[in-house]
Amino acid sequence: MPKRPNAPEAGPKSIPLSLSESRLFGDPSQDSEPAQLPVPTPKLPKPIPTDTQTLYIELLERLKGMEFDRTFGSLPGSFSRKSKGGKENWYFRTSEGARGREEFYVGPDNEKTRKLIDEHQTSRTESMEITADINRMASMLIIGGCASVDHASAKVINALAASGLFRLGGVLVGTHAYVAMGNMLGVRWQSASRTQDIDLASFRSLEIVVPPMDTGVWGTLEALNMGFLPTPGLDPRSPSTSYAIRGQKLRVDLLTTASRTGPFSPVFIPRFNASALPMPYMDYLLEGNVDGIVINGGATLVKIPDPARFGFHKLIVSEERPIIEHAKATKDRAQASEVLNHLLRTRPGDLELAYDRLEAKGLHKRVAKIIRQHLSQEQGIVAFLDRRSKA
Repeated sequence: MPKRPNAPEAGPKSIPLSLSESRLFGDPSQDSEPAQLPVPTPKLPKPIPTDTQTLYIELLERLKGMEFDRTFGSLPGSFSRKSKGGKENWYFRTSEGARGREEFYVGPDNEKTRKLIDEHQTSRTESMEITADINRMASMLIIGGCASVDHASAKVINALAASGLFRLGGVLVGTHAYVAMGNMLGVRWQSASRTQDIDLASFRSLEIVVPPMDTGVWGTLEALNMGFLPTPGLDPRSPSTSYAIRGQKLRVDLLTTASRTGPFSPVFIPRFNASALPMPYMDYLLEGNVDGIVINGGATLVKIPDPARFGFHKLIVSEERPIIEHAKATKDRAQASEVLNHLLRTRPGDLELAYDRLEAKGLHKRVAKIIRQHLSQEQGIVAFLDRRSKA
């Protein structure tokens, strides 16, 4: 922590403390409450045309259908015949992809296996046609006003999705979720929505039964050949929960739920074969999630948080940030403001349900304080808060 500068010598003038210094050390020249960060100006999102919203729904259904019907036909690769122990067998070897090269045993060299291989070519042709159609639909959505993400982030998110991360309870959070959320709600946000931080979160364990499978986050990132490396944390003895490319801003962070009392050291998530950083109040955000689409030339099916919970959680996160991240805190509040204001006009019931959970978890008073302190100019949100406080 930086030391407070020595007091200036006696004289007619003194050097005033900066905002950061006054928050860290206190400014004796100020008798009132410390200065607050500017209240973000309320912004109205730009509506996406109705026909584009209809196309989005159609694309979502197509992606969900593809996810359900995954077969060899959707995997790039080729068959090969090998001799072993005097017997001929067929194998399928995948091309370089999210999990690197993998080889699967198909069966012995007989009529049944050769028929399966012939059917694969037909299935693969159909899969390629579906993929091309999805790419066309994604391009039409962008032309129609939907927001897209940068190419590098889309490539990483698509690889993680292909590895099964979202089927195993992973949820896309942060600004990339905010972008996907706008497309889902039929609007284009006006607040800052560009980032190369890919934030992924999940519960420590799954309470639902899923097919026996797992994914390797580090292996998936490494197989992309983009130069990802584990990023050491503050304690070099702790496992990494972040991955980055040297000299670039692209970064992947893994997060998970935390108890109120800690500890907040990295937790190993077996189904991801990776460690994640526990974050306070993450359970509130992850309790409700929905299907979303990440768009960039193509389209990737992901899980994103419930928008109302996302908005309230962003307000809490903004207060958790250290003073050196005040710009990110302002961005958090701006995104929360835009989401909450939009839902207040279009889906007020969602806010009611999300606020019910805040009350159940004892977080509503904290959120109310943040709103009154930083969003006091937003009459709609304040009126909602006043009504809930009197209920």
